[in-house]
Amino acid sequence: MTTDATPLTPLRKGIAGVQYLFVAFGATVLVPLLVGLDPSTALFSAGVGTLIFHLVTKGKVPIFLGSSFAFIAPIISATELYGLSGALFGCLGVSAVYLVMSLLIRLFGLRFISRLFPPVVIGPIIMLIGLSLSGSAVKMAQSNWLLAVVSLSTAIIVTLYARGIARLIPIFLGIIIGYIADLLFFEVDLAPIASAPWFSLPQVTLPETFSWQPILFMIPVAIAPVIEHIGDVYVVNNVAGKNFVKEPGLHRTMLGDGLACLFASLVGGPPVTTYSEVTGAMSLTKITDPAVFRIAAVTGIIFSLVGKVSALLRSIDQAILGGIMLLLFGTIAGAGISSLLQSRVNLASSRNIVIISVTLTTGIGGAVLSFGSFSLSGIGLSALIAVLLNLLLPERAEDKQGTSTSEHIH
Repeated sequence: MTTDATPLTPLRKGIAGVQYLFVAFGATVLVPLLVGLDPSTALFSAGVGTLIFHLVTKGKVPIFLGSSFAFIAPIISATELYGLSGALFGCLGVSAVYLVMSLLIRLFGLRFISRLFPPVVIGPIIMLIGLSLSGSAVKMAQSNWLLAVVSLSTAIIVTLYARGIARLIPIFLGIIIGYIADLLFFEVDLAPIASAPWFSLPQVTLPETFSWQPILFMIPVAIAPVIEHIGDVYVVNNVAGKNFVKEPGLHRTMLGDGLACLFASLVGGPPVTTYSEVTGAMSLTKITDPAVFRIAAVTGIIFSLVGKVSALLRSIDQAILGGIMLLLFGTIAGAGISSLLQSRVNLASSRNIVIISVTLTTGIGGAVLSFGSFSLSGIGLSALIAVLLNLLLPERAEDKQGTSTSEHIH
């Protein structure tokens, strides 16, 4: 394996950069396909967002930013309430959370975050992110169960039995095998791919709806990704053998994520965040040169300009995506449970059970809080309820929790 102690030639840097993009590609384009955005725009915003992150962090942190699964359910819900333009405008609230957190970390450190968002709050929120769209996954899958089962089975087999880089891309391989099955056994309209130009600019969708409602709807949703960002940076610390929390500083990495989210929202892409799958690939290859991740970013931008790539992605059958979602959303819910267990949350505590149960039931049950024309529902409302319950309910010695552990929800 290659380490930073062994200088990489420009060719090997290029190959490694393309490999890292390959790891992130499937998940990055899956999010926009599910929420109704242009996948090329997602690739473009991920590439530019990564470059913005590296600029803010002085080019020192080996991280790639991509579309986060945490925002699938909120964007779909916000689109139903406020339209696609409103949902994109609401994503500005996500970037605002990152920017505020960056300032607070710079001023007060991390202690206040652990007070507001302990594992008993974050765990059920992550579970809701996975469970809230389980019905949509089944609906998409049942449009063609054969394709859904093929893509799902492939992703499961890769997750359980693959080795090396292949194990890190179960979503990508599941989509590929499902698409091949679609070509072999069903009719796929390839005409749009043939007619698509080789060069095409990403489809920019500007947020034309200016309203506080979608912003307030999306702000609570950013809690889990913000906490995940902190965990990701600590993981990158361990892999690279450096302390990025100290230099360039966690406030800078948080600021980089926030500005990248801001750019993505302004051009019509889903919010982009630190990418744990790429961190896993970095652990495997031991290549932690930040320049390699910038090469991955530039490669993503180049891919976004190939019109036939966007047309190919849009030709993927919904059942294939549904099959992947059956595994994906269950995995996210499992990550929430794992977060509770690994953080040693006392599940025998009545206080903790109240916080977890009320958070889950209001989220899954579809509770809505309305004031005049403003309404808050879904994950956003449940996140707010979890934070308030944690602050208001007195914590006794027997309720104490263990060390916080971040679970990845990409």
